[in-house]
Amino acid sequence: MTERSMQEPTLLLLTALADAPRHGYALIQEIAAISGGRVRMRAGTLYGALDRLLGQGLIHVEREEVVDGRARRTYALSDSGRSVLAAEAERLRAVAAEAERRLAAPGRLRPNGALA
Repeated sequence: MTERSMQEPTLLLLTALADAPRHGYALIQEIAAISGGRVRMRAGTLYGALDRLLGQGLIHVEREEVVDGRARRTYALSDSGRSVLAAEAERLRAVAAEAERRLAAPGRLRPNGALA
């Protein structure tokens, strides 16, 4: 990963894999649950993201099996993916804490730049 912040679909996908390996449909359901239904990842977007994350070494294929005549891959978070997700969670925690600190600060600026 680079120094820039992680895109939300990537964050949700890595988060969905943080506690257990999952296959594609289970990932779609888990992402919807994590986001409170706000994010509904489509299959094409999901598999494109999974291919990218596989290429970056952030996830790996845990197993492949045939279910009802169709191939099913189960994905898991790699050690590298776990480290990247932990760093992003810490970055988000720090930003949220600063936002809360500033919102609670008694001296807020008015739109014209003067203190309220």
